Amino acid sequence: MNLERFIARRIYGDRTAEGRFSGPAIRIAVAGIAIGLIVMLVSIAVVNGFKREVSAKVIGFGGDAQVVSTSQWENTFQAVPVIADDSLMQVIRSTPGVKAAYPYAAIAGMLKTEEDFRGIQLKGVDENYDINFLEQNLIEGTLPHFSATKNSKEILLSRIIANELQLKVGDKVYAYFLAPTDGKRSPMRAADFKVVGIYETHMADYDRAFCFTDIRKVRRLNNQPKQELLEEGESPWRLWNDDECSGVELRLDAENQADMDAIVADLQHKIDHTTDRIGAHRGVFSIRQLSPRVFAWLDVLNVNVIMILVLMMAIGGFTVVSGLLILMLERIQMIGLLKSLGATNQTVRGIFRHFAIMLVGRGLLWGNAIGLGLCWLQQQFGLVKLNPDTYYIDSVPIQFNWIIPNNYIDSILIVNVVTLAISALVIYGASYLMSIKNPASTMRFE
Repeated sequence: MNLERFIARRIYGDRTAEGRFSGPAIRIAVAGIAIGLIVMLVSIAVVNGFKREVSAKVIGFGGDAQVVSTSQWENTFQAVPVIADDSLMQVIRSTPGVKAAYPYAAIAGMLKTEEDFRGIQLKGVDENYDINFLEQNLIEGTLPHFSATKNSKEILLSRIIANELQLKVGDKVYAYFLAPTDGKRSPMRAADFKVVGIYETHMADYDRAFCFTDIRKVRRLNNQPKQELLEEGESPWRLWNDDECSGVELRLDAENQADMDAIVADLQHKIDHTTDRIGAHRGVFSIRQLSPRVFAWLDVLNVNVIMILVLMMAIGGFTVVSGLLILMLERIQMIGLLKSLGATNQTVRGIFRHFAIMLVGRGLLWGNAIGLGLCWLQQQFGLVKLNPDTYYIDSVPIQFNWIIPNNYIDSILIVNVVTLAISALVIYGASYLMSIKNPASTMRFE
């Protein structure tokens, strides 16, 4: 064992320091590092968990990305349907990183009871749709029988809509949808539904809007005005075909945002600005582009994490320097004795550097043990509860990310490494204060 490390270990294990100022100072320094690391780890785990939960709910409503039409019918507010034919689906499914593609149909309308009414976005999906998200958030009843070939007349409502309209499972409700008109027909389309299930995601903006039914029903409600010249007596509307939909939801196999952006860019290169058989243009948009407000808000949370990291590292560095200075003042006679015996300034600095490394190591050990322990308890038992109407979730979410490519701020391992690196720089700088020019005078210091 080298001399510097040996002396540092003797100082670190010296029990006679308990009655000196350095005893409390060292404990405070260790506690400062540990508390700083605990705050950083908990902050990162909570923010990661919150971003994961909120993102998962937004993606549950709209997928990781969507293929939609960028065209619109002339003189109407209705979008042109996407022709999800075999050629388009083949392009989508053959793109690396695409796990699944689900056509859907949507239409804006209104649910009405005898006492009240409410605007909705009715979304229709088929039997191949990934229903895991809906099942996880189902709180009453069952899911509708989603189908592309049968009209079920079943509807899934959110708890918010059900409460506002005083509806429960098994009730019948009427829906009305605005339709284009030629002056001879009613501009409203009516449909009746049976409430078979109620869901709740706590995402109020989405829960207030989305209802779910089978895609065939929505296709029939989405009659479109014909663009070609009409023959006498011909209907001005046409029914959507089985390959027509409002869009195609995509599920992507991506570990991080950079991978997702790369997959979307690949799809955009293949699909954007292409036209289908009715001359409509198609485009690919990521969920971040379709819901920019939510993800911009989540990105702001990274700023809070950075501020916490900087503040906690500054506090940890301050406590380490303070502990070293107090220790130096109490050990100044020892320093003078070592210098008189021929020790160099480099040797003295090395002793205190090794001592500080032990100090920081102990703080990191306690900080990780307590911080990760608290996170694990919260993850397993949800001890800290939240108001879901305010925070979108009912307990503080936790996510452990040991290391994330292209997003090192949120990585627990990287935080430990950066904390250790900054501590090492602080220790190295503080060690230059341990220089003694007059050993004889310092040996008589009291």
